[in-house]
Amino acid sequence: MHIILGFLGTIVTILILLNRLAEAGIDLGGLNPFLWNRRRKWRMQYQGDPVFKIESPMDATAILMVATVKSDGDMTREDKSQLLNAFEKEFNLSKKDAAGLLISSSHLLGDGVQVRENIKKFLSASIGHFTEEQKQSVISLITRITTTHHSNHPNSEKIIQDIKRELMPDTSAVNQTWA
Repeated sequence: MHIILGFLGTIVTILILLNRLAEAGIDLGGLNPFLWNRRRKWRMQYQGDPVFKIESPMDATAILMVATVKSDGDMTREDKSQLLNAFEKEFNLSKKDAAGLLISSSHLLGDGVQVRENIKKFLSASIGHFTEEQKQSVISLITRITTTHHSNHPNSEKIIQDIKRELMPDTSAVNQTWA
């Protein structure tokens, strides 16, 4: 009986000390690994770069087109008009909607370094929403934008190769049989 009373006294003492620490402003709840993981996921979801959460294939394609044009520096007036024409014709948008898409894509992209260096991460949220025809269209649009662009910059060539690698993975290695 004396062992049980000693054990209960210890538990009560610990609870009182924890209560006193909480009243003093020291919270030991931060040591909870489940709480820490939940807070980390929340922070990553809502404080991360919004460009990596794009799910719409049209928005992702527009951002990739703007990133390709911006790969050698800022966009010129000719680049902007070419992008606007492509948005109007390919996406069947009005002039106002095409201008809004260009503005939002440029704003989300920023300087474009994050997207150019992480094409796989950028496409991870939206790649499941692309159809095969849309994937082919993305590659042809970006290639056309690059070829009509005043110079073929090595950065834009690298972007095209990265996009092709992500959208059209090489299936020849998958179809090999066992020897």
